[in-house]
Order: sequence, then structure tokens, then C-alpha cells
Amino acid sequence: MDKPNAPSCERNREPILAVLRDRFADRRKVLEIGSGTGQHAVYFAQAMPQWFWQCTDRADNLPGIRQWLDEAALPNTPAPLALDVNDAWPAGDYDAMFSANTLHIMGWDEVQSLFLHLPGVTTKDAKLAIYGPFNYGGRYTSESNASFDEWLQARGEHMRIRDAEAVDALAEAAGFALIDDVAMPANNRLRIWQRTR
Repeated sequence: MDKPNAPSCERNREPILAVLRDRFADRRKVLEIGSGTGQHAVYFAQAMPQWFWQCTDRADNLPGIRQWLDEAALPNTPAPLALDVNDAWPAGDYDAMFSANTLHIMGWDEVQSLFLHLPGVTTKDAKLAIYGPFNYGGRYTSESNASFDEWLQARGEHMRIRDAEAVDALAEAAGFALIDDVAMPANNRLRIWQRTR
């Protein structure tokens, strides 16, 4: 099996890390939702050895993630865990969670399930960082995002760029307040919430 490769990870990893270095500076245990290829995990865990970085994804993506993790052989990246956001979640007391380019791939019921499970796996002051495109006030932030959303919906009716306000409402219901919303390259955002209750 060839090692999977996502060119987007190569493009966005440095801007994301620049933000996480600051916002996750005091974090130690990170749960990544939807690790994809595992490229982000390897890059971030190598740059920040104080982070224990736990990859998760659907079972069929785990072999590819393992290839990246095994090749890097880092002490702070344990074996990836199978996770379907609608099923049982791994036990843990993570003080940080990260996810990139997942909310627009999931169905809205899965996005809801993700936020619903957050309190059960996070510490009382946990931070959550989500990277990807968002709409604001029900509007696209760029023509390229509008085209991307059209492409997504052609792939699957459940896929679409999410409205920031709707995601914030889910976070608030889970006890997380938005603390940062950082503009990123290619009309993406890195939005960060912190658990307040």
C-alpha cells in the first residue's frame, strides 16, 4: 500500500502550526478528530514534542495513518484510534482537540454528534481548534468557497460549508466559548473555542 498523501496538508501545516504554537502553548494532550492521512499529526508532534498527539479516524483510514506514524517513529504519537463520531468515543481527559477540513465533509448530524461528545472527553479548561472554510451570516466569504461548496454538494448532499454561527451554537451548548477566529490562507479559518463549564 502506498503511503497516502494530501497536498493540502503540505500547504496548510505551517500556518496552522504557527497559530497552535501560541494557542496550544500550555496544552499537553491533543485529540485529533479525522486525522485523514496522519500528515498533520506527524508535523505538529515533531515540532512540539511536549504534545501527546492522539490520531483518530474511521477504521478504513487507520492503515494510512499508521504508515505516517510508523515512519516518523515519534514517542508522542501513539497508535491511531478508530472513531466514528456517531458511535462510542475513546475515554480520555484531553486538554486540547484539533480537527482540519472535516465539518464540511461530515453530515450535519455528525457535526452535532461531535460537539455533543466533547464534554465527555475533555478537561474543564480544554481548547478546541477547527480549521477549514466557514460561511458568515449565511454567506460565502469568497467566490472560490462558493465554487468549492457547489463541488461538495455534487459529491454528496450531506456535504457543505458550515455556517460559523450554527457551529458556535453547538459549541456553546457543549460548554465551549469562541475565543479566537484566525484568517488563514486560501479563504480558510482556524476557529478556537475554550471550555467554560
